[in-house]
Amino acid sequence: MTTPRDISRSSLGNTVSYSLEAASPTAAFSSPPASQGSFMAGSFANRTAATAKQLKPFNAGDIKILLLENVNQTGRDILAAQGYQVEFLKTSLPEDQLIEKIREVHVIGIRSKTKLTAKVLQEAKNLLVVGCFCIGTNQVDLDYAAKHGIAVFNSPFANSRSVAELVIAEIITLARQLGDRSLEMHRGTWNKVSAKCWEIRGKTLGIIGYGHIGSQLSVLAEAMGMSVIYYDVLTLMAIGSARQVPTLEKLLEEADFVTLHVPETPETKNLISTKEFESMKTGSYLINASRGTVVDIPALIKAMRAGKVAGAALDVYPNEPAANGDYFVNNLNTWAEDLRGLNNIILTPHIGGSTEEAQRAIGVEVADSLVRYINQGITLASVNLPEVTMRSITLEEHDHARVIYIHRNVPGVLRKVNEILAEHNVDKQISDSKGDIAYLMADVSDVKTQDIKDIRDSLDSLNSRIMTRVLY
Repeated sequence: MTTPRDISRSSLGNTVSYSLEAASPTAAFSSPPASQGSFMAGSFANRTAATAKQLKPFNAGDIKILLLENVNQTGRDILAAQGYQVEFLKTSLPEDQLIEKIREVHVIGIRSKTKLTAKVLQEAKNLLVVGCFCIGTNQVDLDYAAKHGIAVFNSPFANSRSVAELVIAEIITLARQLGDRSLEMHRGTWNKVSAKCWEIRGKTLGIIGYGHIGSQLSVLAEAMGMSVIYYDVLTLMAIGSARQVPTLEKLLEEADFVTLHVPETPETKNLISTKEFESMKTGSYLINASRGTVVDIPALIKAMRAGKVAGAALDVYPNEPAANGDYFVNNLNTWAEDLRGLNNIILTPHIGGSTEEAQRAIGVEVADSLVRYINQGITLASVNLPEVTMRSITLEEHDHARVIYIHRNVPGVLRKVNEILAEHNVDKQISDSKGDIAYLMADVSDVKTQDIKDIRDSLDSLNSRIMTRVLY
């Protein structure tokens, strides 16, 4: 095959061209464990790595990646090994600086502090994909990204164990008032007491949200002798002896410890507020390691001052600082100083998933997803585009190209696309939709450079088009 030319451009006008002549991404990295999405992709990679025709941007050095918020070294290494230009910053950026940076990049990797709003994303003229190196994606305008063909990936499961272990540690710390005793000792005060200090064995743990973190926590808590009940909007199979209860109120009435593991949605905003605190047992405990808006913190302060809640642990807050420093004050959240003044309260700076193991796993999982998407167009584990995969072109298949067409999900599109592809042999094709967005992938054979350019130009002319990519 002759040296490929720049012939593929995104919907927003950037030019990126691709070849099949460089090292295979499936041979360059390994997929992490503990993720359904990565398990599927890993199996796909293992099946095809030996025979796959190597698919990668031929000008890998032209792919610009910006990684913010101290993304783990494992993820940085995977991306750098592909030959991409990788810029790494330890902090997030103010909006004006972020806008300047994002205009030139094809990929951006963030954690929880960086806000990719529509205002920011509309300046990202070259952006193909966003990698959220964390669980949540609420910091990204997913709808805007999807409507402009920008895929978003995250790591929803890799730090589940770290969060579950933190919650177990907080349950014991609250039950024994260890935080208060430690602070007293640091001040030189010896205060040996047993009043209102408890074993956790035989106590009831109420888990709100029985997903990957909640179910792992369930196993750990039972192993320590706790009884586990859980509430979820879905009917889920219990693990061990755990028991699902029909309502949130029922859980609050029974539980000695209440822990939250739910996403941030309009339905979960102030999920635990004055009414819910009134339903809790007197002397019970609350733990929130999910999202900061889930708990009404002024109501929590009142409940703790009244003795209704004996202790609490918070790892997340409605407003969080963008960098480390002395920022957890009333200027950030008006109740911050009142919260800091309470007894038997554990306040941590959103560190639920901040372990070396979790960050390494997240780095591998998200970086793998980014490489697969950039190099092969595979959307497995995308949170805002349809999940589409297709076996690789083999070494024996010469003069093949992979056509990717992201489009609005309107009637008649497939007919028009197939009319464009009809002059060529389509070896395999797959299409799926998610709401208003559809994703089509097709491998065509016996095509030359001019054929590929004609295909791209024809697809670009369709009214339904969001983004066209051609990998060859």
